[in-house]
Amino acid sequence: MGKAWLLLAAIFLTTSAWAYDTNVTVTGHELPKELQGVGIKEHLGEKIDLGLTFTDEKGAIVPLGTYFKTERPVLLAIVYYTCPGLCNFHLNGLTEAMKKLKWSTGKDYQLVAVSMNHEETPELAVKKKHNYLELYNRPEGSGGWHFLTGTKENIAALAAQVGFTFTWMPDKKQFAHAAVAYVITPEGKISRYLHGISIEPSTLKLSLLEASSGKIGNVIDQAVMFCFQFNPVKNKYTLYAWNIMRIGAILTVLLLAVLLIPVWWRTRLQHRNRT
Repeated sequence: MGKAWLLLAAIFLTTSAWAYDTNVTVTGHELPKELQGVGIKEHLGEKIDLGLTFTDEKGAIVPLGTYFKTERPVLLAIVYYTCPGLCNFHLNGLTEAMKKLKWSTGKDYQLVAVSMNHEETPELAVKKKHNYLELYNRPEGSGGWHFLTGTKENIAALAAQVGFTFTWMPDKKQFAHAAVAYVITPEGKISRYLHGISIEPSTLKLSLLEASSGKIGNVIDQAVMFCFQFNPVKNKYTLYAWNIMRIGAILTVLLLAVLLIPVWWRTRLQHRNRT
């Protein structure tokens, strides 16, 4: 009886799939044709071209380096503003993580979104920025949000530098692309890739702290950074056992010093008194 139900379920799922799209062939070994070549190839440590120019939401043409003039890191996202799904989910997840940080855009880091669609305009960009500033709900951080558009050539150049490949699907009238945020150092070097639409606030915090080389955060943040190391498999920071052992060894030496120095000092005084 159990096998019969499994057979019926398999038939139902199969016929449902064919009813949905009779032109799809699933082999289990190949990506759909429109997704081939789409993805991310990490270029950690490489520098992006800060001389590339884009148009900001006010319509001014600015070099990318405009947002790297301080000692603060930059959180970069390549999206497009008319995206019907993934880009919104990605920016929503990023914004929710940013809201949970005590650090604010503008003061501690910059958020730069670049449209992959060269046909999009500053008018679209400013509307998108307004929507996310409302979601962020920190008026003091509004100066740290930047939504850019650009030429096809400059968009392609930036995408290639960060290892982001995407493609236009004419039949669906949308782009096929991955969801990833890039943490860039103040010098323009790619420090970290944050994949997915949901980013843990702790991972975002440690990524920004790492990229800033200690320029943001307090002493406690620096100590926490020392104990964690990025795990690319889990896409998050995990405890680094070796550094924890080093801290333990240092604390042990200090504790022994605190306990033994008074004993040594008393012994020395006793020896002097006897002589």
